[in-house]
Amino acid sequence: MVKAKQQLNQSSSKRRNILVLIVLLVIVIVFNYVSSLLFKRFDLTTEKRYTLASTTKDLLKNINDEVYLKVYLQGNFNPSFTRLRNEAKELLDEFRAYSNNQLQYEFIVPGEGLNETEKANLEKQLYEKGLTPEQVVENKQEKKLETLIWPGAIVTYKGKETVWQIFKRQVGIPPEECINNSVQELEYSLSNAIRKLQRTKEKEVTFIEGHGELDTLQNYDFARALSEYYEVNRTPIMGKLGTLKESDCIIIAQPDSAFTDKDKFIIDQYIMNGGKVLWLIDPVDVNRDTLYLKGYSIGLPKNLRLEDMLFKYGVRLNNVLVQDLQCATVPINVGFKNGQPNFKQFPWVYNPLILPEVAHPIVKNLDLIRMDYSSTIDTIRAKDIKKTILLKTSRYTKTQPTPARLSLASVQYKPKPKLFNNPYQPVAVLLEGSFNSFVEYRLPSALLTDSTFKYIDKGKVTKQIVVANGDIARNDVSRSTGQLFPLGYDKYSRQTFANKTFLVNCVNYLLDDDGMLQLRTREVKLRLLDKKKIDEQRSYWQRLNVLAPLILIALAAFIQFYWRKRKFAR
Repeated sequence: MVKAKQQLNQSSSKRRNILVLIVLLVIVIVFNYVSSLLFKRFDLTTEKRYTLASTTKDLLKNINDEVYLKVYLQGNFNPSFTRLRNEAKELLDEFRAYSNNQLQYEFIVPGEGLNETEKANLEKQLYEKGLTPEQVVENKQEKKLETLIWPGAIVTYKGKETVWQIFKRQVGIPPEECINNSVQELEYSLSNAIRKLQRTKEKEVTFIEGHGELDTLQNYDFARALSEYYEVNRTPIMGKLGTLKESDCIIIAQPDSAFTDKDKFIIDQYIMNGGKVLWLIDPVDVNRDTLYLKGYSIGLPKNLRLEDMLFKYGVRLNNVLVQDLQCATVPINVGFKNGQPNFKQFPWVYNPLILPEVAHPIVKNLDLIRMDYSSTIDTIRAKDIKKTILLKTSRYTKTQPTPARLSLASVQYKPKPKLFNNPYQPVAVLLEGSFNSFVEYRLPSALLTDSTFKYIDKGKVTKQIVVANGDIARNDVSRSTGQLFPLGYDKYSRQTFANKTFLVNCVNYLLDDDGMLQLRTREVKLRLLDKKKIDEQRSYWQRLNVLAPLILIALAAFIQFYWRKRKFAR
């Protein structure tokens, strides 16, 4: 009887265990099914690095066709690039989830399985498409290993193609910070690539002509970069009131002759109606042909007749030339060698290199920007106008009033830093707000009372950017071959500065592409180890890491032994 009862209890217990197992399996299956339908990610990082911006989520939800990426950041890398690859993969997974699997990707090892010729052809194709390679140098076992990697991707959508550059090298910035800055910009750069492919209706950007501005060849690369986002055209004002009516933004790039009152009035009323302007103005004229032929030149103020307009809007361009010890170089013939001129590179203080230091999205994490023969800007009190300094010179700066004599022979004398005592001069300013017309209180009453004459003295809220340099938008053109060089590229040092990125960001911001630029304000903190403390405390931490676990294990064994002894002693 007892045995039968025990068997019955065992059978009942077995059935209960099976039922519990089935219930648990059902719960797990239902939970996984619901999880596959719902997506939620918990971001526990301080800076919310794994939380996509709302503008990015909206962008991904509106994808109505497959976005496909071939990512070439694959292979055996050093820890820094491995981190960048892993961060890029996590971001792609996040994008894929929010796009309802409309975004797909694959990681590729460039040239894997190809012979040398095929590999060279592939690398040439990647470079022509716009991917920039990176030479990684590592020291392993007293050997220097150099590896060429392609930290980027080709993105395709609806038959269109663009490049996603994952890693961006910044001159003068330590490699760890370059990696960190690239990680910060992953969401921005990938969103930007997708947004470019999605654009259908484009805003209109107009380069103003008729006052000696840069021609189509001289700002070809800038216009080409803008054409990826907007419809770009060129037009002279010629005193016609409706000339700028269809433009969303106008660019005035390095004019060298005076503006008429009619043209100034048209630009002013364009601004009053909410138009955006990017001013790239040289207050001082330096004849470079004379400088390189004769070895000297005179910098003279330009008579552009724009002073009253810009003063009313809140800035004043100064008729001075900036000299900065943080500068680019120029080639100078130091003699003849075997009958050929012997050129050497010398620092030229009139070509300042600007490293942005403010956190504004236009300039955040930008590389050096080159400005040739730049002037300075003062901000003037203007009601309801917010002013933001975007670019400043370095700590070692001085200004030279005009007329200014420039001589190439001065490069043979080492500049004295103590003379460069006018630091951090503003050279680019963002103006935002409701501007007052520069012709306010100056128009005759006959015009003001004329019902057919449309005039606004207090404008709509808008934005302007004023840069005290026009060469910032000029790309080099070879006179002998007609070859066009990229904007910001120095053919002598073979270095590319961030001029193009800065100018494109300016136009993006002016045209209210804030959703894209706001992504650039996000910061991922780089929590690096203190190398000095590592060297000083290496032995201490090594001993601690070796001995501490052994001591803990021994202590745990002693406590267990003591507890068991007391237990069984009872």
